[in-house]
This record gives sequence, structure tokens and C-alpha cells, in this order.
Amino acid sequence: MSDASPAPRRARVRAPELIGKGGWLNTGGKDLTLADFRGRILILDFWTFCCINCLHVLDELRELEEKHRDTVVIVGVHSPKFVHEADHQAVVDAVERYGVEHPVLDDPELTTWKQYAVRAWPTLVVIDPEGYVVAQHAGEGHAHALAELVAELEAEHEAKGTLRRGDGPYVPPEPVATHLRFPGKALVLESGHLLVSDTTRHQLVELQPDGETVVRRIGSGERGLADGPADQARFSEPQGLCALPDGRVVVADTVSHALRVWDPATGETATVAGTGAQWMQGSPTRGQAREVALSSPWDVAWWQGKVWIAMAGVHQLWTYDPETGTVEAAAGTTNEGLVDGPAAEAWFAQPSGLAATPDRLWVADSETSALRWVDPDGTVRTAVGTGLFDFGHRDGAAGQALLQHPLGVTALPDGSVAVCDTYNHVLRRFDPASGEVTTVATDLREPSDAVLVGEDIVVVESARHRLTRLRLPEEALKVEAVAHRTRREATAVAPGTLSLEVVFRAPAGQKLDERYGPSTRLLVSSTPPELLTAGAGTGTDLSRELMLNPEVTEGVLHVSAMAASCDDDPDNEYPACHVHQQDWGVPVKVEAGGAARLPLILAGLDA
Repeated sequence: MSDASPAPRRARVRAPELIGKGGWLNTGGKDLTLADFRGRILILDFWTFCCINCLHVLDELRELEEKHRDTVVIVGVHSPKFVHEADHQAVVDAVERYGVEHPVLDDPELTTWKQYAVRAWPTLVVIDPEGYVVAQHAGEGHAHALAELVAELEAEHEAKGTLRRGDGPYVPPEPVATHLRFPGKALVLESGHLLVSDTTRHQLVELQPDGETVVRRIGSGERGLADGPADQARFSEPQGLCALPDGRVVVADTVSHALRVWDPATGETATVAGTGAQWMQGSPTRGQAREVALSSPWDVAWWQGKVWIAMAGVHQLWTYDPETGTVEAAAGTTNEGLVDGPAAEAWFAQPSGLAATPDRLWVADSETSALRWVDPDGTVRTAVGTGLFDFGHRDGAAGQALLQHPLGVTALPDGSVAVCDTYNHVLRRFDPASGEVTTVATDLREPSDAVLVGEDIVVVESARHRLTRLRLPEEALKVEAVAHRTRREATAVAPGTLSLEVVFRAPAGQKLDERYGPSTRLLVSSTPPELLTAGAGTGTDLSRELMLNPEVTEGVLHVSAMAASCDDDPDNEYPACHVHQQDWGVPVKVEAGGAARLPLILAGLDA
């Protein structure tokens, strides 16, 4: 449902209480209730720390948070997808890791998520100073609309006398002294030293071969995008590292949406790809590297004469060619999921780790808990993993083995690969020759990468802030198998026709951008494909009739929606435009008495 007309008077819906079994973080130990926010504009950010779109929104909100610090309080409601994300310490770690500077409610049982009828990560809910829900937005790209709404609410409640200005309830945690803080990826340099991306401190750290003695730090430690010598360069949550044939190092500067190159000989850092802005739908997907936007590059690998990029933010693989200074999308459609086949048709879900061998580019596809690879001819294949909602820790034949949000993959000398099975806190091994998955090391803490050093493997233990050296055992360990599905409950839908409606109302002061044709897009598919007998495919209307197969009783609906709106100013020939987009994976069970209508809110309130 799209509507370019002015939004009607906002409905008066009382906000439900904020309840989470894990309690509150960033409040100095104080438990908060909705009453504590009365008189302030409250923005609830429903997020989970595995989700790249949620991390994008954290960055989108920083400017709003700073500008309106005396009137607006942002509260993160942490709502887990994976079992590991329901671990309270993991949430504590994530809040520090990603620099979250507002209160966070840890809701491991999705209590508040259900109270607010949230269906997607991320979702933003705005509550006015009197405690009423006035807006809901799913996905990314809503910062401008939120800023306009906040200004409107400030004026309205200032006039009514219901706005209370002052300091918010945020209390920063005590800093902890460690050499590394949530390190991401590692690389062995030609010197034999180790280079580590010190993600939360926005630096690179060169270590001696012992993995502990610091040789030098690269980057000032302040978040940003700046080139120059080691003490002046700035990074923003850097992750992946790979060596170029000339010995220089490519850095995936994730939150800067850029590729940087660091020269060990001179100590200088230079930007080689990305504009510093995040790639959005409709942006170019090839061209001169400094003129094309990227989106959360998470890892890099040298393969077939190019730097391959795990572009986590858009569920694709891209390449950067140092010879021509160009980038281009190489695999993936930007749709999130697990679909094999030709590169241009394959689907990924937040690819986060790469490892190159002569005949394969291995990919840790984190959100599908999958290990995948690309053949030299561009065909994408899956070794382990089945989709977005099944995960766990199970060894054995690859077809039934399970991982949980792996972030790293490392090629081993015998042709097998080691997988940093991040949310299971273990190191796994997949042997293509036997088709078997085994567990080779346990008692790690969020391992995110590993590198070979002689006969040892050095693992980046991200949540223990250290590198851990292991001997690869000849015999695999025996572990107790567990399988999980995401904690989200399936939506009961009636058999037959299902009316899908994506709710989108152009924010105040904006209208749908129809200058170059339709400004909305809706893509629908399902797992298994047989779930839908009609209604799959791409169209421009944000509502669609789906026909469910009576012989398929459960599955997942994959819905991707995009709407472009522009500032409604007739005197401005070049109005600012804003893209709102979100992907939903909706688990459904088909049963009598289920819903005949499925509303998904992109922006606005469901009437």
C-alpha cells in the first residue's frame, strides 16, 4: 500500500511497556520503564547484532542522537535471531563492539518485540513525549524522515508544555585496557609479523610472530575516513585484510564503506575504492573505484588477479582491479538468501569471510550459516547450510551439518578449509574430498578469522580480544549435535489467497518520486519455491495477491520492498531524495483460521 498524499493525523496508540529478561545496559545499573522517558521523544531501535542492516541504522542514528541529545532518547531493544545472541554477555560485548552510546534493553525472549508487533530487523518505533506510538519504520534510509518527525514533535510538545529537556539516561561503561579490542581479521605479512584489524579501536595493529607484542599501530584511533601516515590515518571499524602481489595490504574499512591500502614500507594509508557514502539501490555497480559507493565491505581476498570483496551490506561479492582502478559487482543480486547458480542469479546473505585457492573462492555466508564457494567460471555452490532460519552445531555429512553465523574461512594445505564458526565458539573443518564436516577446536569466543603460521593456525578470538595459537589435531573432536531454528515464531496464514501489503506513507514534507517512472519496487519469492503457486516475482505495486499451495504447510516468504521519496518543494528543481528499503524473511505456517492478510510496515502505521 503506497500513499503519496499527506499523512493523516497520527493515531493515538499507547506504547506497551519495555520488558526484557536480560535487563538494561548503558544505564549505570538502573532499570528503566516507559515512565522514565515521559516528556522525551523516544525512538526504539529493534536490532540484533548479527544483522548488517541493524549496524547501518546504528550509524544512521548517530547524527540525530547527537543533535537532539536534550529532547530525544534512543533505546536499543536487542531482539536475537541466533541462539548465541540471546546470551547476555554476547549482547554486552556487542554494545561495546559497535560503539552503542544509548541505553539498550536485552530482550532474549522477544517479549517487547512481540508487544510492538515487529516483523523485521531493524525496525524503528517513535513514541511521543506523552507515551503514544506515532510512527514505525522498517529497514534502512529513514534518518531524514526521523529528523523531520523529531522537529515536528519538538515544536508540538514544546507548545503543549509536554516536552521535557535535559540529559538522557545513558551511562557509558568503564573502559577496559587490552592490546586488542574486538579484533576482526588477521594477515601474515611478508616479514612474518601479524597484522590485525583492531575493529572497535578503529586501527590496524602489527604484532610480532608471538601474536602479543605490539610493533606499531596504524590509525589515530578516532573513527573516520582519512588518509596519511600512521598517526593521522583514520578508519571506521576495519575488518578484512589481504596482501597485494607487491606486498601492500588492502583493508576492508567496513563502516567507512571503502577499501584502503596500507603500505608496510612507508606506513602510509590511502583510499582506493568507495566514496565514503553507503551504496543504495539504484546506485552504479561498476566504474572508477573512487566514484562508486560500496556497502559495508567485510572481507577481501586476492583471487584471479583481482581483489574480491565480501560486500556484506548488499549480500554480494564485488571485485576491485588495482590495474584499472575499477570496481564492479561480481556475484549476487542484492536479495538476501541462499540460492546457488550463475553468479548474476545467486543470492547471498551477508557474506563475511573469504579464502582463495587456485580453483575456488570460499565464502563464509554468515546469515544463512553457510559455507559456499565460487568456481572460476562464476558458478556459486553451497557446501554446508540450507537457509536463513536453520542453524546449529552438527558434524557429519555436509548435507546435514549445521553452522551458526560463521564469519571466517581459511584454506588449509590439504585442500580442506577451516571455518570460524563464530556463534558456536568453535573451529570447524570441511573436507571436500570426503564431504565431511568436523569440529577441530572448542572453547573459543566468537572466532572471526584464522591464519596459518607454520604448522599452527592462529585464531582471532574476537570476544576475548586476543589471538590464540592452536595445533590442528589429526583427529577431529566429538561434539554433541544440536540444531536450532530462529526464535521468531511462524506467522499463521490461511490456505488459498494471501493479501500481502507493504505499508508505506511518504514522510511529512515528501512525496513519491515519480519523475523517472515507478518509485516503488516489490520482489516476492519463497522457500521452498513450491509454497507459492502465484504471486512470486518483481513488480512496482506495494500490494499483491499471493496464492499459497495447499500441499505445502510451512515455509518462508521472502519480501523485498523499496520506495523512493523526494522533498515536496515545487520551488526546488533538484529536491533531495531518499530511498527506503527493507528485506523481510517471514516464516509462515499454513493452517485453517490463519490470517488472510499479511501487512509489512516499511514506513508509517498500519491503518
